[in-house]
Amino acid sequence: MVLNIGPQHPSTHGVLRLKLVLDGERIQHAEPVIGYMHRGAEKLFEARDYRQIVMLANRHDWLSAFSNELGVVMAVERMLGMEVPERAVWTRTLLAELNRVLNHLMFLGSYPLELGGITPVFYAFREREELQAVMEEVSGGRIHYMFNRVGGLKEDLPAGWLGRAREAVADVRSRMEVYDSLVLGNEIFRGRTRDVGVLSPEAVHAYGVSGPIARASGVDFDLRRDEPYLAYGELQDTLKVATRTEGDCLARFEVLLDQTHNALDLADACLDRMADLAPGPINQRLPKVLKAPEGHTYAWTENPLGINGYYLVSKGEKTPYRLKLRSASFNNIQALTELLPGTLVADMVAILGSLFFVVGDIDK
Repeated sequence: MVLNIGPQHPSTHGVLRLKLVLDGERIQHAEPVIGYMHRGAEKLFEARDYRQIVMLANRHDWLSAFSNELGVVMAVERMLGMEVPERAVWTRTLLAELNRVLNHLMFLGSYPLELGGITPVFYAFREREELQAVMEEVSGGRIHYMFNRVGGLKEDLPAGWLGRAREAVADVRSRMEVYDSLVLGNEIFRGRTRDVGVLSPEAVHAYGVSGPIARASGVDFDLRRDEPYLAYGELQDTLKVATRTEGDCLARFEVLLDQTHNALDLADACLDRMADLAPGPINQRLPKVLKAPEGHTYAWTENPLGINGYYLVSKGEKTPYRLKLRSASFNNIQALTELLPGTLVADMVAILGSLFFVVGDIDK
């Protein structure tokens, strides 16, 4: 029997279609069918100047908007050979880690919901609301911050913001035991996720899977540690890369939870360092018409869901000649063709949800 899950189905996180071939309750073959909400952003990059493309880059993974902006401005800055002021470097690092917590909290709440546990999502949104308040205060945006600029950030931080950010981080940390005990201590949750959807390290390498999903299968790779950018080179004592070897749904959830704890620690370390920084500029003055020199470059960052890369090609104009986006979810979702065959239909939602993807990041 051929069964279509989606494209309009709550379990597929939006417009993703899964074409399953079943033998009774067991999946024989699985094909993810994508492209239903294709935005054409890569083509639109070619018709926007270097200030305007930040808006397009912001939106593909709508849970990681700040991190998306960061990758594209880093690529343009690298092409220009531009040094970013120290205050901007530390502020970007802080906001990237707060954005990582916001992203992970959404999945820490929604994944148990997909398995029938309704309570955690209420806690997740309470914590998200607190962090979103400080992100909104600094940028003016709740989801799409539009705070990065080529050469730094849009503007300096509001007076007293660092103190309010520190309070929000402390509040969220004080309530994280909800996920440690309420979710991981739940025997139904563990029964639905342990030894389900095991992804081997070989499959991780073959499909280009990255981020928490790769690290849950024992592939210990994190750009923040292995190829530091922003201020991560100075945060190596605080940065702890969470890994597991089991590669199942439970391991993927545990890695996400460990990363959330560590992102809060990194945010505190950034706040400590920023309190000692001397006053100074937070961006570079740019010419009225910004043109990147002829050439090409590749900038990649450790986004919350995995490796996010921008390959930028310039012909010396004010618009990119080509800007290729390598998004985490696009590669990660391919692994479903390996994970689903042989499993039961009942486990399909557990496996699908544990890949922690955003459909816009696939249909970029």
